[in-house]
Amino acid sequence: MPPPSQTEDRDKSRRIGALAALWPFLARYRVMLTAALAALVLTACVALILPIAVRRVVDAFETSAEQLLDEYFTAFIAIAALMAIGTGLRYYLVTRLGERVVADIRKAVFDRVIGLSPAFYERIMTGEVLSRITTDTTLILSVIGSSVSVALRNVLILIGGLVLLIFTSPKLSLLVLLLVPVVIVPIVILGRRLRILSRENQDWIAASSGNASEALSSVQTVQAFTHERLSRNAFSDVTERSFQAAKKRVGVRAVMTVLVILLVFVGIVGVLWIGARDVRAGTMTVGELVQFVIYAVMVAGSVGALSEIWGELQRAAGATERLVELLTATDTVSDRNDATPMPQPTGALAFRNVRFAYPARPQTPALDGVSFAVSPGETVALVGPSGAGKTTVIQLLLRFFDPQSGTIEIDGRDLTEAARPDFRRHIALVPQDPVIFAASARENIRFGRPDATDDEVEAAAKAAAAHEFLMRLPEGYDTYVGERGVMLSGGQKQRIAIARAILRDAPVLLLDEATSALDAESEHLVQEAVDRLAHGRTTLVVAHRLATVKKADRILVFDQGRIVAQGTHDELVAEGGLYARLARLQFTAGLAAE
Repeated sequence: MPPPSQTEDRDKSRRIGALAALWPFLARYRVMLTAALAALVLTACVALILPIAVRRVVDAFETSAEQLLDEYFTAFIAIAALMAIGTGLRYYLVTRLGERVVADIRKAVFDRVIGLSPAFYERIMTGEVLSRITTDTTLILSVIGSSVSVALRNVLILIGGLVLLIFTSPKLSLLVLLLVPVVIVPIVILGRRLRILSRENQDWIAASSGNASEALSSVQTVQAFTHERLSRNAFSDVTERSFQAAKKRVGVRAVMTVLVILLVFVGIVGVLWIGARDVRAGTMTVGELVQFVIYAVMVAGSVGALSEIWGELQRAAGATERLVELLTATDTVSDRNDATPMPQPTGALAFRNVRFAYPARPQTPALDGVSFAVSPGETVALVGPSGAGKTTVIQLLLRFFDPQSGTIEIDGRDLTEAARPDFRRHIALVPQDPVIFAASARENIRFGRPDATDDEVEAAAKAAAAHEFLMRLPEGYDTYVGERGVMLSGGQKQRIAIARAILRDAPVLLLDEATSALDAESEHLVQEAVDRLAHGRTTLVVAHRLATVKKADRILVFDQGRIVAQGTHDELVAEGGLYARLARLQFTAGLAAE
């Protein structure tokens, strides 16, 4: 079974030119970049000078001039110190530059994706976006902070080393040039195989992590259905596959290491043997032979390093492409350049012949020619079977999506004429599945209005019947409620969401099954809070509960994306039809249960 990877195809991208997209981020730090390049050139030049210094020292042993020998050793130490300082400076500048650029890229990508509409997330998984922000930027950090500078340094050493090799001994240089392809061939062949195995290994590691995450995040369900053994077996199987892939990768890497080291040392010994004969023949000094050998090792090492770095650059190119995809992603919902501010609305809402189909289901309209108007301060309930289009109305009103035709208006103004944040601040939402953030209860309520005082937060909680249970938490309002609010019950989450909406104090209120997760007592308390909250506000309510629907000024009955009836509860029951049938099935049964 192949590893379950969503990124494998993209990892095969090998366009190194994609790295050019990083230039706008690097260009902001030209001074640091120039300094890093200067330090890099300095260290490369010093590295190329070192073998000459070694030759001078070795050849100086054949003379009796102690002063000259001392001078050579002093110069050698000075060169080594210069190289050490240059290398440290290069490391600091390049690593700092890499960290700075990657931080900028992460912020730029997050700034972009946090504003993309839900329509965008129908085409890409949230986990994929997070992977790009974390894993892909880590690859880029590795390239900017290490690989590129090492590659440039090795290119300089390769070119300079070859020139100095020829200058030192043309005959031995020819032998080295014949040796280089022999070393490169196994590196290229086995390196390609190694990259494939590395991708496979990473895929299985990702699958193992995903398997564990899924099981642990649903541990209560796993244990309730006594699924522990099967979960352990599934995790064990995918982890074992990861190990097998890693074993293959390690084996290939070991073989490549053996071949490269063997070929390099055999070649060096061969060059030394021929060079030793030239020394004996007097056509070459010992120092020149030592200098030549050092240059040969440096050239061979630079070739090997460049072959490995090439693979890293290819991976980083693919990562850059994926990040650029997010930075340049086209969003079906966007604000107009000439968008003007929206004054505090009175809350008049209107849908005019709206037709909309979700991007994932373009042939199935969620709303089909829907028209209705809501007066300021009016409470309108949206009812109908699942999939009838009720929640779609709320999503379009928040402009998470744009309709294919028709207009949606607030106070007679088309939503597309205003910037989305501008009109959304006048809307408060209580979703069916409330979102609780990994923060304190106080900060979760304050999410509705970040500048609210503690007293205002507590007043909102009291109005939402949340104050008492919040005070019973270990640290009261400052209690950390856990990821996704795991420390809270469904009803408690719902009351925090309602308190958040109360704190927002917006003229338009959207309630999507706001009391669906509450017990009878909590529902009664929250319903009173909702009634107080809705007073004087334009309210759209998606609900099935009889109490909520009966109190609405008007009820819109949806079916298959259309409004099939509207009126008060009593009027619609008297008419018969879909609403009356829903009332009998849901409301009458609820009353009987009471």
